[in-house]
Amino acid sequence: MVDLGVIFRPQLPLERLRAMARAADEAGLAELWLWEDCFFDGGIATAAAALAWTGRLRVGVGVLPLPLRAVTLTAMEAASLHRLFPDRFILGGGHGVQEWMGQAGVRVDSPLTLLREYLTALRALLRGETVSTTGRYVRLTDVALERPPATPLPVLTAATGPRTLRLAGEVADGTVLTAATRPDTVRRARALIGEAGRTDPHRVVVYLHAAAGPDATARMRAELDRWREPMLPEYAREVTASTVAEAVANLAEAGADSVVLQPTADETDPAGFARWAAEEVRPLVS
Repeated sequence: MVDLGVIFRPQLPLERLRAMARAADEAGLAELWLWEDCFFDGGIATAAAALAWTGRLRVGVGVLPLPLRAVTLTAMEAASLHRLFPDRFILGGGHGVQEWMGQAGVRVDSPLTLLREYLTALRALLRGETVSTTGRYVRLTDVALERPPATPLPVLTAATGPRTLRLAGEVADGTVLTAATRPDTVRRARALIGEAGRTDPHRVVVYLHAAAGPDATARMRAELDRWREPMLPEYAREVTASTVAEAVANLAEAGADSVVLQPTADETDPAGFARWAAEEVRPLVS
């Protein structure tokens, strides 16, 4: 069965993260995802807090803008969280929104080259290997973690276009797809990822727009207008637990391993949203 999760959006007050994480954990959701959008809250710090506040919930960062961090530091931080909270931290990294990377002074000429070099080195470090490389953007000399993960830590990446999806199939262990993704897009993504010819599992995580409450349909229309996206077919009449569950099932059938519900930016009760996802949506997902 598909794993169901929720997103704590960076627009929400950070002080509400604890309540949402605990609600998701207690209600039995599989995952909580955080965004490291510039220039909000740090993904590693918030993931560590959410992991410490919960007991079984997996916590993912989708995704870290990799140009902001040296690959060695990312490997050290990820390995620490994986050892402290075994098999509960989900590491995601991407080349970042180029406008933001420019503001931060770390924009590169070839984001895909950076992503290839970075993810290749990162995964090797997390496997406990000693890494030396002289790439265009990643340069390491005999670097090895003193405390590498005791068990495998998969590395996911964000991807939308064909080139990035093919690269994800080559150098990542999973892919994160945005809430603009439709079932046919998941199928195309799976096909492009599969062109790498790898036989090991490749986890596909898909975000899904969702809203709860009596005004859910109106709020969803406003949210999609902000994203300049059309209304989801499942939501054509109204947004309810049933129609959200239908959308989850359709994405799962198309190849999503995990569907993560993305609340609207004006959500006032993130903890209640997590409980609604677990108690009202999840039982309806076939």
